Amino acid sequence: MSSEIRNALTIDVEDYFQVAALAEAVDRDDWPQMEYRVESNTDRLLELFERFDTKATFFVLGWVAERSPRLVRRIQQAGHEIASHGYSHQLVYSQTEKVFREETRRSKAILEDITGAPVTGYRAASYSITAKSLWALDVLCDEGFTWDSSIFPVHHDRYGMPGTPFTPYRIQAPNGGQLTEFPLSTCSIGSYRLPIAGGGYFRLFPYWLSRWGLGQINRLGEPFIFYLHPWEIDPDQPRLDVKAFSRFRHYNNLDRCYGRLEKLLGDFSFGPVSKVLSGSNIPLEPVAV
Repeated sequence: MSSEIRNALTIDVEDYFQVAALAEAVDRDDWPQMEYRVESNTDRLLELFERFDTKATFFVLGWVAERSPRLVRRIQQAGHEIASHGYSHQLVYSQTEKVFREETRRSKAILEDITGAPVTGYRAASYSITAKSLWALDVLCDEGFTWDSSIFPVHHDRYGMPGTPFTPYRIQAPNGGQLTEFPLSTCSIGSYRLPIAGGGYFRLFPYWLSRWGLGQINRLGEPFIFYLHPWEIDPDQPRLDVKAFSRFRHYNNLDRCYGRLEKLLGDFSFGPVSKVLSGSNIPLEPVAV
């Protein structure tokens, strides 16, 4: 391992047709008719993590959990942490507070019913807790979540809260409640913060750059958080007709991702989010964003 620091390994359990980049080609009402590939792809990840004796946090979409309760149990029985990815994978800031609360409560209840255990962690679809949707933090506090990993401290066309902390911190919700926030990882290149946490960045950047950037965070004495989706190790998934930029975002280097993930698991030490947070020095003073 490149460091004794344990980093957080996370999987956002959703299928290829639920991704925001492909929304122009797939209506939500058509989801039940789409080829369903999330189970087999997640099982491949479970086998890989077992081979490397590595535990992760799986943020499971409520829509998927309803259809695949045995998959959720397999994840739990393998010793991984179960957290919520919401219910319908809609951007938080495109929902009303009422709808978001209903979906958040529903997805949490589904997962807790399947696992028989409390679900305390949350990640928003496409990291869509932004300055436009800070009210979502109040909902998370109200619904019994204690930690979140939805805030990306970068500029992006779909998400991002530049200027927020880069390392785990206590975040103060607008109504005064608090959560522990594990922001998506970025590294410093001069004054620029490079998003290096995984997903499309992991597929776009050469592996050496991801390894260097993540290693920089560990060299500063901090843990990083890494994310991936099951569909990102599936180059044989159906190809949908979308615009060129969306096509690039979604399909770029799918055939290389599994091999890169193998290298990553060999180069760094990982654990579930809750365990990483429990071993981190998180400032007691909450940050109002």
